[in-house]
Amino acid sequence: MNSHISNLFYSPVKSVSFSNSNNLIVQKNLGIKNDRIFSFTRNIDKKKSIDLEKNPKKRNLHFFLTLKNSPFLNKYDFEFNDDQLSLILENNLINSISTKNRDNFDIISQELMSREKLIQNPIYLIYNDKFPFFDTMPDNSISLINLSSVEDFENKISLKIEYERFRGNIYMKGAPPWKEFEWIGKKININNCHFLVTGKIPRCSATNLKPGEVKDDINLPLTLRKVYGHINMGVYLIPLNDGIINIDNEVKLII
Repeated sequence: MNSHISNLFYSPVKSVSFSNSNNLIVQKNLGIKNDRIFSFTRNIDKKKSIDLEKNPKKRNLHFFLTLKNSPFLNKYDFEFNDDQLSLILENNLINSISTKNRDNFDIISQELMSREKLIQNPIYLIYNDKFPFFDTMPDNSISLINLSSVEDFENKISLKIEYERFRGNIYMKGAPPWKEFEWIGKKININNCHFLVTGKIPRCSATNLKPGEVKDDINLPLTLRKVYGHINMGVYLIPLNDGIINIDNEVKLII
């Protein structure tokens, strides 16, 4: 069977819920359109937050809410449609804002602060669709997960591991387990979109959380290390041209 895309996701807000899609718009040297274009800051004031919003080279993961430092995020969903960002809890709309009215951004921040009792530690919602908030900041990237590698991991530990834990943009079927690591430094083609495979993705404690849960049920990085001697799952991609990728598109190594 040829390697092909089985699932596609993007995350409007860094480290929060992923939205599935039948296709994604790829932007050269940037990533997936609308992926991680919002983020919440922490431990800094609003002025510094706005500075980080505008200047990706000044960003440090310590100043952002992530699943690793704020597991409560895992119970919330965000949807982004027609310039509207909506906060959702248990399938119920809590509030929404428009990117066209920046004065309303504090509505979402205040909502989370109130619900999670973060009054003593203010958070701020920031937005930048030209320089999104990737874990690889200031560099931009797309993540690809080989589901055969996830399945190999499951088989070796005799435990079901939800692939959503790895928070990938592109999920691939049909390739042998760990084949993606052989592609590092090479280029792949998906529906005439070319990508450079730049490196392995080391996994952190955020993967300890089941989708939608706020408590750990496994030390996943440690388990990976015990089984394979490393903590990696998936690879980073940099898009080399604009285009669109779709579910069932073939993933081909460029020779």
